[in-house]
Amino acid sequence: MAARASTKFLREVFYRKLNSGATETLRYCSSSSSTAKAPRIPQSSRKGRLLTGVTIGLVIAGGAYVSTVDEATFCGWLFSATKLVNPFFALLDAEVAHQLAVSAAARGWLPREKRPDPSILGLEVWGRKFSNPIGLSAGFDKNAEAVEGLLGLGFGFIEVGSVTPVPQEGNPKPRIFRLRQEGAIINRCGFNSEGIVAVAKRLGAQHGKRKLDETSSTSSPSSSSDEVKQGGKAGPGILGVNLGKNKTSEDATADYVQGVHTLSQYADYLVINVSSPNTPGLRKLQGRKQLKDLVKKVQAARDEMQWGEEGPPPLLVKIAPDLSKQDLEDIAAVALALKLDGLIISNTTISRPDPVDRNPLAKESGGLSGKPLFDLSTNILKEMYVLTRGKIPLIGCGGIGSGEDVYRKIRAGATLVQLYTAFAYGGPALIPQMKVEREDEITQATFYNISRGMITGSNKLYYSLTSGTQNMYFF
Repeated sequence: MAARASTKFLREVFYRKLNSGATETLRYCSSSSSTAKAPRIPQSSRKGRLLTGVTIGLVIAGGAYVSTVDEATFCGWLFSATKLVNPFFALLDAEVAHQLAVSAAARGWLPREKRPDPSILGLEVWGRKFSNPIGLSAGFDKNAEAVEGLLGLGFGFIEVGSVTPVPQEGNPKPRIFRLRQEGAIINRCGFNSEGIVAVAKRLGAQHGKRKLDETSSTSSPSSSSDEVKQGGKAGPGILGVNLGKNKTSEDATADYVQGVHTLSQYADYLVINVSSPNTPGLRKLQGRKQLKDLVKKVQAARDEMQWGEEGPPPLLVKIAPDLSKQDLEDIAAVALALKLDGLIISNTTISRPDPVDRNPLAKESGGLSGKPLFDLSTNILKEMYVLTRGKIPLIGCGGIGSGEDVYRKIRAGATLVQLYTAFAYGGPALIPQMKVEREDEITQATFYNISRGMITGSNKLYYSLTSGTQNMYFF
């Protein structure tokens, strides 16, 4: 069909040019002497017109072909094309590249995932439906500038922040260092944040848009009241808000309470970040007494607010990987006693494991993330799963960069996983790659967790007898 249209178009162009040339020749002859010769058409001009015609034909044929390609294939092309941009970002300063990436996502310049996630990847945690267990950790979109664009990449959830009550610039620059060969990053940003007021405005606008879309869809005649709504308060995916404290604050609890009062209405879950190594004294809040007092007051602040049918957002705590056995036991005891909704394991590490210790940048202060953190954070995850007896959903974070890594985190006890550094290096193409290429490993991990009794309210097994067969569905 495309070829026929292109041929017809070229024929029309040829005849139009031929007739136009003949007319011009007759006009010239009638006004000239009988001995005058008609001008010759330069050979280069003829070649140019032929080349133009062929080019136009190819464009039309290509456009016709693309129009026949299914949406899934075209979407895959767009994600693959983002790999071409990665070398450009590698030439830029790390923080400049980060800011450009956030701006691109905020402006809708990144591809949007149109392909539905395989149903086997879906799960339900805290009464919220996740289309897949792969999320983006806090630190990438610190000020909630690109929530819609990042969710559109196909993440099951994203987490914004850390957000501080009062705007602060963070630590002096440079403060982000790439260790490309090791697949790692060292950062000492120090909770650089525009503050809860700016973030609340952005999330409020996003929340309002979501509600308007829901109202429009429910008023549509084709919509069904029994249809299960996917996603959360920000759109198609789940949104977490990570709360931090200001560097100069003398009352950390008041900072977290203020964050809860201002931002919890826009969050599908909240995170108390007490594990960043770049804010002086913050990690001391992981002590048993300090953490217990903090969590009780933050829970009280959340529960005193008025909530609808969905109830208050779940409250999680993000912990460090640099903890002793006693520290882990204390955190687990607090989490179980106060019925904490979840733990994120883990934040960046202040250690410099092999092979990072041999890199000249290892001397830079700050938290290390990426591949070298994987084993350390996964071991902490395993231990915490045992200590909490599988009663608390755990989010595995640290060094994830492939579907196999997701599999190993789930095998260690994670319900959900988060990545950051691998996304910074690999770009948007990494997300569908992790979901599609490693779907078998993720499926095996789900069966493994169920066989071990790891059904913590997040992985529920349902049986549906259909046509005499037994089907399993994971939510």
